[in-house]
Amino acid sequence: MPPTGLPPSGDGRGTTLAWSGDPLLAAKFAVPAAPRHHVPRHRLLDRVGEGARGPLTLITGPAGAGKTALAAAWARDGKPPGPVAWLTLDTHDRAPGVFWSYVVEALGRVLPPLRGGIAMPARPGSVGTSLLTRLAAATEQLPGPVVLVLDGFEKVAGRRVPAGLEFLLGHCGPLLRLVVTSRRDPLLPLHRYRAEGRLAEVRGADLAFTPREAAALLRGHGLGPGDDVAGALTRRTGGWAAGLRLCALAMQRTGDPDGFARSFAGTEQAVSGYLIAEVLDALPPATAELLLRASVLDRLHPDLVNALTGRRDAEAVLAGLTRENAFVDPVPGTPWCRVHPLFTEVLRGQLRIRHPRLVPRLHARAARWLAGEGLVTEALEHAAEAGDWQYGASEAVHHLLAGALFTAPGGERVERAFSRMPPSVPGAEPALLAAACRLARHDRAGCRERLAVAGRHLRRGGTEPDPEVGLTHALLRLLCEPQAGEHSGEHGTDDGPGPAEEAARAVSDLMGRLPPERIRARPEIEALRLHGLARAHLGRGRLAEARRLCAEAAGACTTQESLPVQHMALGLLALAESAAGALTSAEDHALRSLLIAGQHDAGPDGRGGAAFVTLAAVACERDDQEVAHRRLGQALACRDVHDDPLLAAEAAVLRSRLELARGRWETALSVLPGPGTGEAPWPARRLALARAAAALARGDHEAAVDAVHGIRADGPAPLVALARAHLCAGRTDRSLRLLARAENSPGLGLPDLVGIHLLRARAALLAGDRATAQCLLGRALDAARPELLRRPFLDSGPWLRPLLDSAGRTDPAHTRAAWLTARGDAGRPGPAQPLSSRERDVLLCVQRMMSADEIAAELSLSVNTVKTHLRSVYRKLSVSRRREAVERGRELHIL
Repeated sequence: MPPTGLPPSGDGRGTTLAWSGDPLLAAKFAVPAAPRHHVPRHRLLDRVGEGARGPLTLITGPAGAGKTALAAAWARDGKPPGPVAWLTLDTHDRAPGVFWSYVVEALGRVLPPLRGGIAMPARPGSVGTSLLTRLAAATEQLPGPVVLVLDGFEKVAGRRVPAGLEFLLGHCGPLLRLVVTSRRDPLLPLHRYRAEGRLAEVRGADLAFTPREAAALLRGHGLGPGDDVAGALTRRTGGWAAGLRLCALAMQRTGDPDGFARSFAGTEQAVSGYLIAEVLDALPPATAELLLRASVLDRLHPDLVNALTGRRDAEAVLAGLTRENAFVDPVPGTPWCRVHPLFTEVLRGQLRIRHPRLVPRLHARAARWLAGEGLVTEALEHAAEAGDWQYGASEAVHHLLAGALFTAPGGERVERAFSRMPPSVPGAEPALLAAACRLARHDRAGCRERLAVAGRHLRRGGTEPDPEVGLTHALLRLLCEPQAGEHSGEHGTDDGPGPAEEAARAVSDLMGRLPPERIRARPEIEALRLHGLARAHLGRGRLAEARRLCAEAAGACTTQESLPVQHMALGLLALAESAAGALTSAEDHALRSLLIAGQHDAGPDGRGGAAFVTLAAVACERDDQEVAHRRLGQALACRDVHDDPLLAAEAAVLRSRLELARGRWETALSVLPGPGTGEAPWPARRLALARAAAALARGDHEAAVDAVHGIRADGPAPLVALARAHLCAGRTDRSLRLLARAENSPGLGLPDLVGIHLLRARAALLAGDRATAQCLLGRALDAARPELLRRPFLDSGPWLRPLLDSAGRTDPAHTRAAWLTARGDAGRPGPAQPLSSRERDVLLCVQRMMSADEIAAELSLSVNTVKTHLRSVYRKLSVSRRREAVERGRELHIL
């Protein structure tokens, strides 16, 4: 039974070729049956139906894109405007007489009267104007719309058949509708048809399956993919229909469908045979050879392809492949092209089989061409693939990429490529690049080891190195400096310049020897110099100097590429501020750091540890235990927290404090590492003070004193800790002498000041002077309130509560203490600015867990506008993520 809308064939007249008497093949007139597991794609069926209201609908795409399947599905189920005459073309139809014989027969099968009025062509090689004129005239008399589908028009090579079709389109009646499927654009005046509004097009990009359609296809094959599996397979195949079907069949045979979907190798194996047979082998040998040699590239430039192949016609060849939908697509607005990733892998496999020794030479040529064009990251990747380590390392160092290696977006690509470089490669530049790669992986010890190798090469050279080499060496020395404790006096507390200062000065001097425009192009170098120096000062406990340098480093980041350095600098600034008791500023800078990290897409294990540690510390100081635990968990998920001794020490201190808040003093002590050699002064001091606090919590005053005596008491914090231990042991006079020294110490921070007031208040209370005790308590409350600093009061012990409770309602100490127990709105400031009505609408949608695309559709906005509103909401609410924005909105009764 013929498909719906297709009348039965006529009485059989006119079904042979006039010159040979051979019968016309009936199979060519049959609409192809729906394949098994067919997925109806209504978005495309609607487009074809809309196009069929006009004279010409063109469906183009590469092999296996689903052109025929779409046209056949529309002919069967898409409610065409009238009977459909279907003609499947092959290479024998390139002769005009054969082609038009089949066209007349196809139309005659749905319009029997047509056979009697139009004679078949008499010769295979040509068709007279009379036949085309009669055919065009016959279409003027059609009783209603008729659709002629020409499937596989690319097989009709040459100009004669398209010229006849152009004549028919130019003179036919308005009721003839033509649907053409082809791998390439037919030789018709498409530009004119577009301008006249007579052409509807469905292109390869339109034919690509969406993840939802891919999931439906997989379910049809008896697979139950999750959204992530369907999405991964769609990305790997580019939504290519044949690729998806072949992969679905392969997934049925494998025992691990999810693993297959995520494996590029498995996907490539499933489709390689099809691509070789249908695409590669169908190309002219010279074109196929060009693609094989160019397959070492991720993207193709005509001049680069010429450099690899020794040819001069790459531009014309690539343009032809683009027109023919041979899995080569142009990059809009550029002379570059891209090959479909699956086809690229097939080509690379064939290149390795046919020309195994050629591959390294091709990569080496590509590296030099790309470096000459300033595309250094791609050049280095190709140098690594060629095994040309010395050339690649020299290019990286002389382009000042050491800083960008772990800050710029392409840095991880270079690190990944050169992580395979053998350590035996000689020369200072390879050692320097290896050091930078190790630092990018948070391997500070490995970085120092490779720097030592580079230093030996530089000293052995006997001549002064190039400024770029010296600058790279000095910058890496600064950034991986093992902290002052290993190099400068007792824990590095001397006031003279240490290795970090010397390295920073060398960086400045060498920057001055390079052209200013080169330094301006690499703003991350100055930002990293300041950041490295700030980190060294923080390691020595010089909080004020560290804060100043961190702020300067953040301000030096003036380009999009230097945002990662700004993220790191703000995180370190926040850490120093939280230690000094500037909690509000610390929280603000930590959130800004995380917001910037989100903008440059730092991974979950990226350098966000300082910001998360700071937020945990702020929450701990404000006695928000739930938030502190959550933030600390986020910090511990960051790799840099474990690899950076400053952050590792702060995380351990926070864990200990949180355990003490739960009354678990043994656990609080166990999470702290024991005293070590070579520790920087500041983290060593922080850990010692945490050990002292844990000892006091179990009532061991002497252990607390011993813990503090293990470090140099040259700052207020150790003096305050000693004073607390002696006071708890009943040595009040000694405690007061220590507090007097602490008050006169430089760098007195808010936690130390509040602690001093509280210890003096307790001493006064022990002496029976309640009035002085309450006065000192009031000073402590006044000092702590602006930052909502609660922890010193909670750690003071049971003596404080009776002092507060014994005060009357009118007592200043009582009223001043109200904020200590306040939470929620009373304890947190409101948004920096009120949300606009549109921002509130966006936040409401976020609460409903809608994606940016769904919010855009809901509010009739563009996706970019939604993202802009979200960034504004984050800034105003001082948060960095969706969930936090919703939680904060609920706290402030915005939601």
